[in-house]
Amino acid sequence: MNNFYKICLVLALLISKPFSSSAQTSKYKCMVQMSNYMGEGAYIVVSLVDSKGAYEKTLYVMGSDKKWYKNLKEWHKFYSKKPTNISAITGASVSGGDRSVTVLEIEDAKINKGYTLRFETSVEDKIYNVKDLEIPLTTEGLSAKTEGKGYIRYVRFSPN
Repeated sequence: MNNFYKICLVLALLISKPFSSSAQTSKYKCMVQMSNYMGEGAYIVVSLVDSKGAYEKTLYVMGSDKKWYKNLKEWHKFYSKKPTNISAITGASVSGGDRSVTVLEIEDAKINKGYTLRFETSVEDKIYNVKDLEIPLTTEGLSAKTEGKGYIRYVRFSPN
């Protein structure tokens, strides 16, 4: 009988291992304040970018009409190579002067490890900004107000 309990314990540990290895994440409110510009709403992609500048993950897409995704040229290259279901992380595009508040889920292990949050923007018939705004994924970066260079005026995070 003693061996039976040992086998059950080993099996229980083996079965629970895959569930315990899932990454710990934290949720952050992300407020995007747009610049005052004339024209259509901006499509914005928030991506996790590694220390070499390579896209690792799409965190959020503001703009739900997939026909415009190709205008976000650099992100679209990544997305088209590894298409994923992003319907759970999409929302409305954001117009000039408006603000949007969304919640981003970020892996805790990525913070303070050389990653960056890239905000890429595109507006119909206007200039495309591959790096409208980049925020170092650090404790300090997530607590600061960061100014944009294009359609985004600034971004501010707060713990959710």
